[in-house]
Amino acid sequence: MSGGLGGIALASLLDEQLLSAVNAAPMSSLGVINPLHFKPRAKRIIWLYQAGGPSHLESFDHKPKLRAMNGRPMPESFTRGQPIAQLQGRALTCMEPQHPFERFGKSGQELATIFPQMGKIADDICIIKSMTTEAINHDPAHAFMNTGTTIAGRPAMGSWLQYGLGTESQDLPGFIVMVSTGKGGQMQPIASRQWHSGFLPSKYQGVRFQSEGDPVHHLSNPPGVTDDPEIATRISQYEMAFKMQSSVPRVMDISDETTETMKLYGVDRIDGSFAANCLLARRLAERGVRFIQLCHRDWDHHGKVKRDMAVNAGEVDRASAALIMDLKRRGLLEDTIVLWGGEFGRTPMAQGDGRDHHIKGFSLWVAGGGFRGGISHGATDELGYNAVTDVVRVHDLHATMLHLLGIEHTRLTYRFQGRDFRLTDVHGELVKKILA
Repeated sequence: MSGGLGGIALASLLDEQLLSAVNAAPMSSLGVINPLHFKPRAKRIIWLYQAGGPSHLESFDHKPKLRAMNGRPMPESFTRGQPIAQLQGRALTCMEPQHPFERFGKSGQELATIFPQMGKIADDICIIKSMTTEAINHDPAHAFMNTGTTIAGRPAMGSWLQYGLGTESQDLPGFIVMVSTGKGGQMQPIASRQWHSGFLPSKYQGVRFQSEGDPVHHLSNPPGVTDDPEIATRISQYEMAFKMQSSVPRVMDISDETTETMKLYGVDRIDGSFAANCLLARRLAERGVRFIQLCHRDWDHHGKVKRDMAVNAGEVDRASAALIMDLKRRGLLEDTIVLWGGEFGRTPMAQGDGRDHHIKGFSLWVAGGGFRGGISHGATDELGYNAVTDVVRVHDLHATMLHLLGIEHTRLTYRFQGRDFRLTDVHGELVKKILA
């Protein structure tokens, strides 16, 4: 029986025509939301995750009043009774924006001048300036942004999407993660639990592509071994691993990219940089990967925020804009959601020459996949402390992205330990104003 099943599996891998009836609707491509709750606007998500907490005050939220208050005490009316991370119990002093802002595009959106390339896509992005979150320290804040809860061990959003929608790709994982490291700020660790499947079946777990060597661990044969001695076992346990032996090298081989495209992203090879990962993200999107997350570390600017924000912006600005431009010209942006942002923002108050963690108001941007471009949504107060207009919570953002993918967020559930769990827990409201 084992020989017969192994033969069938091998035949399906080597010649999919032999099992056309099965391949017409392969199990790995189907999600539990079938049919979808309503017509989707998007098919996939690319999340440009800026780990460490980029300062909204040096990126997308211009606060002239904060400049006028530079060096003066932060009004107690803003901070009384509010959660503060490392500044608790210290004198709180206003710190002016460290970089100037300019208006970009026909929409006139304001961005810091350290993001000139993003300025070129100002009419394609929706800047949400009224984000809030619940966790003030990095690890639980990463968990909350990725999984909808501060409790470790819950499924990541990419896992939820695979479970709900399945994947279009038959030879690549549906959830892929790539990590790059910058040179500015403090490097915060990114744990694999941020792309874990939690209580969902393990086949929905995110797969990390490596920066050097084999893109995926244990995919190639050991040195000196030209044949796989356990191919039957591999097929029976995990067909995808066999398929990836050919599909992954093809994705990583960018020799078919034009000189113009390489120049657009600012890369000449696959080197583990954020820019190279952005190019790979587009290639993965073309091949049907459902959820692609690029984690760029080093945005934790407790000191030298002026210098290090400029350093990190220089690492991601060009490629972030290039990804939007490239997707748009290939007709992929219309059904691809691109999300850019971190786990929280930074305080208007100084921490020496840096800024502390901040959860009461921060910024990120979204593009494509049914989002309106060329608009700013919501606002923080005059000093950038509290989100005060059209406040968007993390669960609201998750619910809105699920909506654009054709899913009613309250109906994407999984029963575990006697309870129906969901990405948005018992929260989440659709943010209608940012939909095209």
